[in-house]
Amino acid sequence: MTNIPFIPESAPFNAEQRAWLNGFLAGLFSQVPGGAPQLNAAPPKPPGEPLVILFGSQTGSAEGLAKKLAKESESRGFTPKLLQLNDYEQAKLPAASKAVIISSTWGDGEPPDNAVNFWNWIKADSAPRLENLNFAVLGLGDKNYSDFCGASKKFDERLAALGAKRLTSRGECDVDYESPAKSWIDGLWDKLGSGNGGPASGPASSNGAAKPAGSETGAPKTNGATAYGKSNPFPAKLLKNVLLNKPGSGKEVRHYEIALNGSGLTYEAGDALGVVPVNCSELVDDVLEALKAKPDENVKFGDNIMSLREALTHYFDVNKPSQELLAAVAKAAPQSELAALLAPEKRDDLKKWLWGRHVIDLLELLPAPMPVAEFIPLLKRLAPRLYSISSSPKAHPGEVHLTVGAVRYESHGRERKGVASTFLADRVGDTNFVKVFVQPSHGFKPPANGDTPMIMVGPGTGIAPFRAFLEERLATGAKGKNWLFFGDQKKDTDFLYDELLTGWQTSGFLTRLDLAFSRDQEKKIYVQDRMMENAAELWSWLEAGGHFYVCGDASRMAKDVDAALHKIAETVGGKSVEEAKTYVAKLKSDKRYQRDVY
Repeated sequence: MTNIPFIPESAPFNAEQRAWLNGFLAGLFSQVPGGAPQLNAAPPKPPGEPLVILFGSQTGSAEGLAKKLAKESESRGFTPKLLQLNDYEQAKLPAASKAVIISSTWGDGEPPDNAVNFWNWIKADSAPRLENLNFAVLGLGDKNYSDFCGASKKFDERLAALGAKRLTSRGECDVDYESPAKSWIDGLWDKLGSGNGGPASGPASSNGAAKPAGSETGAPKTNGATAYGKSNPFPAKLLKNVLLNKPGSGKEVRHYEIALNGSGLTYEAGDALGVVPVNCSELVDDVLEALKAKPDENVKFGDNIMSLREALTHYFDVNKPSQELLAAVAKAAPQSELAALLAPEKRDDLKKWLWGRHVIDLLELLPAPMPVAEFIPLLKRLAPRLYSISSSPKAHPGEVHLTVGAVRYESHGRERKGVASTFLADRVGDTNFVKVFVQPSHGFKPPANGDTPMIMVGPGTGIAPFRAFLEERLATGAKGKNWLFFGDQKKDTDFLYDELLTGWQTSGFLTRLDLAFSRDQEKKIYVQDRMMENAAELWSWLEAGGHFYVCGDASRMAKDVDAALHKIAETVGGKSVEEAKTYVAKLKSDKRYQRDVY
């Protein structure tokens, strides 16, 4: 056997230096043809069992869970393949043995953008049989929408109809999804088994003992310092709060600048900022009065004991009622109009009745105040709100900007306020601090190639990410053409960032700026109308490789813009209805058609 060279003890090195050099020589010598075999080397690990993990994600939450699942599956012996649902061809599901799908839902039961093509594939008559596949589906949703977790429900039912076998029943998580998602995933491992063919086991810790995922306590640390993120938001200083609308406007859109210095938080153009809101004190007072409760009465939130006022102010949602609260109030007030609306066939009527009503309205239906001990468990947790970031970090180092419309209206004899939007507008000023975290958005980014043409459709506060995209391109010296469609109610009062945008247009940096102010003329004009007026040029930009972006209202605007895009493919591109659908689907799968809709 060939001897491995080593550093003798008589050499002028200390023990640590000697050990490092000997390791270096051993590694180097092992690469020499005919060199000595590595002694005491661990045998190579056999490949783990394949596990396909697919996600459909609009804001990044489902994608984040899928990545955590993939990482833990590796420690349990699997070889995971992590893909977005639209990459179903790479997943090769007909030949796969085990797959886990995690998907959110947007709108009224619709799949997120990066899952639309997958859904079209499996729901088609030509979809393949999947008898070999064992699968599990986890859905993220919002119970305020009628078709809760609708997309994941469709995926689950269709996969079963195609012959695939459920590993476990479908999981469904509301807005506060972390804890139920963890419980579902923890229970999944017993069904999946071990990736190396043995019984299911937890990931190995450093001392060889099994440790369940998520057992670490406290906030993560980086170099000894606390790391800030969703589980530990950063208390950021609010630097600016500027009203963008001019006098006479029917809207209240504000520009916020928030300091991130010292947070360690970083973001990219296209990402979102999570804002942890605080409830309005007047609304909390009304709830306390309806309960006939003492503000300093102690209640429990998780493992913490706090006053009732603190809990209602910082931790519980006193705006949107939960399904559990609806059921409890209907039972206690059987003669109320609410009680008659809880039957399944009355779902649409219930949705209309609930519009503009909050928790306080339900409490006022009760014949007697609800005991606090019964009331608290029926509340939803106060969830953070996500807002599209309207700045580029290259243009504003150490800062993040938001463009947010304050929600205020009157209904059923009460003034109503959006929780987070009026917190930013009215109540952050009490302390000048707001707790924030960054929510990465991997599916909504400006083109990686700065020479690529970019078409942006962002009416109202939908302008936010495109201000960031344009700042990013300006800071990086990108040469690609830029086209923005912006619209709102009136040009004189609602032209957000007008000086900035017209300045960019004058300089030539913003190649085209098409405006649609709906109430400046008798016939309302919207951004989709401007698209159709300029259909030929828009088509030429797409045919030249341009990327198409939409941000804003999902229920109407985004659907109308999508319909206009299909129509342009038909009228200018000369495509049939089916060919236009295929063309637009290809834009999405190539990540040339991206949406940030809500």
